[in-house]
Amino acid sequence: MSTHSNGMPVLPKEAYTSQEWFDREQALIFSKTWALAGFQEDITEPGQYISVQAGLNNIFIVMGRDHRLRAFHNICRHRGTQLLRAEGKTQKAITCPYHDWTYDLEGNLISVPEQEKEFPGIDLSCNGLKKASVDIWRGMLWVHPDENAPSIVNWFGDVEPYLAPYDPAGLIETEEGYSKHEIKANWKIIVENYIDGYHLAHLHSHTLNMYDHSKIECEFIGPHFAFWEPLADFYAAEVEKVTPMPLIPGIPKDRVGAWVPMLFPGIGLGESENSWSTFHITPVAPDRSIVEIRTRVANESTWAFTKAAMASASFWDKHLSAKYNGDPNVDPMSSGDFMLEDIYACEQQQKSLQSPYFEHGPSSKHGEKPVRDHQSVVAKWMESDQ
Repeated sequence: MSTHSNGMPVLPKEAYTSQEWFDREQALIFSKTWALAGFQEDITEPGQYISVQAGLNNIFIVMGRDHRLRAFHNICRHRGTQLLRAEGKTQKAITCPYHDWTYDLEGNLISVPEQEKEFPGIDLSCNGLKKASVDIWRGMLWVHPDENAPSIVNWFGDVEPYLAPYDPAGLIETEEGYSKHEIKANWKIIVENYIDGYHLAHLHSHTLNMYDHSKIECEFIGPHFAFWEPLADFYAAEVEKVTPMPLIPGIPKDRVGAWVPMLFPGIGLGESENSWSTFHITPVAPDRSIVEIRTRVANESTWAFTKAAMASASFWDKHLSAKYNGDPNVDPMSSGDFMLEDIYACEQQQKSLQSPYFEHGPSSKHGEKPVRDHQSVVAKWMESDQ
């Protein structure tokens, strides 16, 4: 890893294409940091569970009969079969589908079929599920592969003052705000696109022009990236009348805008004037990632949302459009959807990395500084066993 004279790249091309590099990231980064698993309301009664991939580890959170949340590695202590699927509810116990070894909701092994015949002398108390850590931060459920993980408050504490000043737990999730995307790009390309301020006024010139990209405030706080930008003047002047959804309460008037932090290693928060979203990146392969988005909005009536949409329609028809004219079913750049624009750009960049003619060009002094900084953070984690 070396720094080019113009500031790029900090990481070599292999960091975005190599299976070996990808495997080391899974071990050194994603297996050693807090991972987003879901929201508090995803688990509300005994027996409910959700699972998440945290680097090399599949971990599930389950609510016990005492209403406590516990996290365990999703591994049967017999032969290692995965115990639970992505999410669901079990009644009083967790049974391995392979040989029916059974654990209670507190992780204790309570039953082994044909125990006296097949496992004479086995000590059930020594074969309970491997424990992981679970915690709650800003209404979200997080897991860490280590049973005695470092405090989640310490992990996010320094960046928290830079996040939007409202409580996500007081907002409501919408079905329409959920989406899942398989993106043919390395996870770092997606992160770097997310934090690249230089592209906002160009790639998204017709789709995110409601924000003033010339007044971005951003910096890295430890490994986490903080970002805020104000509304564009044409929108700010009439925001209360033309917001397409009710405004989120609690934002000071001089700070209405977009907070878009990226929490290391791959959890973006889209905190705007009228919505709050998680942007969860899960690496799948060196050239493939899954992005899952969940969105919350103000806890207002259906009529309030209908009224806002109707009142703002003509305003946004005038100010938003696609970057290029064309068939939106064929060309993402003709879609008028900033997410599709981003996916297109990330996938095209990943394709170019395969070319022997690829080399990094100059890096912009200000707008792409976060990209260089993010690569430096990754490099640091890859160089030492944290």
